[in-house]
Amino acid sequence: MSAPSDVDLLEEMVRIPSPSGAEHRLSAFLAEAMTGLGLDAHVDEVGNVVGVTGTGDGPTVVLLSHLDTVPDPMTPRRESDRIIGRGAVDAKGPLAAMVMTAAASTDFPGRLVVAGVVEEETPGSRGAMHVRATWPCPDAVVVGEPSGWQNVVIGYKGKLDLRYRVHRAATHPSNPVEKATEAAAAFWRDAVAAAGPEVSHAAFDLPGVTLVAMSGDTTDATLELSYRTPVGFDDAALLERLRSVSRGGGLELLNSVSAVRSDRRDPVVRALTAAIREVGGTPRPKLKTATSDMNTLAEVWPVPMATYGPGDSSLDHAADEHILIDDYRCGIEVLRRAVTDLGRRQPAAVGFPSAISPGGRS
Repeated sequence: MSAPSDVDLLEEMVRIPSPSGAEHRLSAFLAEAMTGLGLDAHVDEVGNVVGVTGTGDGPTVVLLSHLDTVPDPMTPRRESDRIIGRGAVDAKGPLAAMVMTAAASTDFPGRLVVAGVVEEETPGSRGAMHVRATWPCPDAVVVGEPSGWQNVVIGYKGKLDLRYRVHRAATHPSNPVEKATEAAAAFWRDAVAAAGPEVSHAAFDLPGVTLVAMSGDTTDATLELSYRTPVGFDDAALLERLRSVSRGGGLELLNSVSAVRSDRRDPVVRALTAAIREVGGTPRPKLKTATSDMNTLAEVWPVPMATYGPGDSSLDHAADEHILIDDYRCGIEVLRRAVTDLGRRQPAAVGFPSAISPGGRS
């Protein structure tokens, strides 16, 4: 494959369906495209696509975004000023910008790694979990999600996914004994109260809880709950409170990841902020009440880290998901300048500072 242009690369990525668990076509395409762009590229054993460039012994910087989308197809198309389709914003736009940045940075004075990982849209984050378990710790990380090209995301809430199951003996509906559905309904009420005196999905510093799914009848009932948790939240104490009000039901922990927040003085945050200004933007730090692979990586990589990518995050998973081509190109230029800045710094072994605070730890 010859080297694609920036817009052609993104357009083709959006045209290739890649719902979670079925990213192989996109991985193969990107490995070939990266090779054509001058990167040393391969697909790893779990389906992540990885491209590497650089010329020296300077810092290792990782640019990581995800390949997968929600399983809700759209008809992809390119209009005069935008690319429309599932994943255009979340997160093929940010990933394509990272690929083009790496292709323009073959003289990086260290090791620049760009990765498209699988299954970020699932509770297990399989791709990022594989990366953190098998790669050496880098010196800095940029996670690719749609922040908007003028914004830098410095924090995400954590997440706790649970399943509650309860059984009651079969009986007539008029029997006054508690039924399984009634026990589940009462547990949901207590589960909200167990999160604390204040809950909100809108506030970064407060927990929030969602009833994700419910099913059942008078004998067997199941609830799936998802808590979004702030930095420093005590997951263990919450689980203990939930078990104390379980009414004989069983509680299963499906997934857990800590909240994360970087300091504004973090070298990655500063590099991105300076680059946005240089490109003509007005940088704004943002805190997100959802989660991303930044949470997953920060649990084991205590290095400078932030999230950045072109695209309007309000269009994530939306019926009209699209990215403006001008914003996409601004994102590429911001990333290129930020990577150049980070390449001038020394590796962590000789003083590259850490400013990440996963799960409230400093």
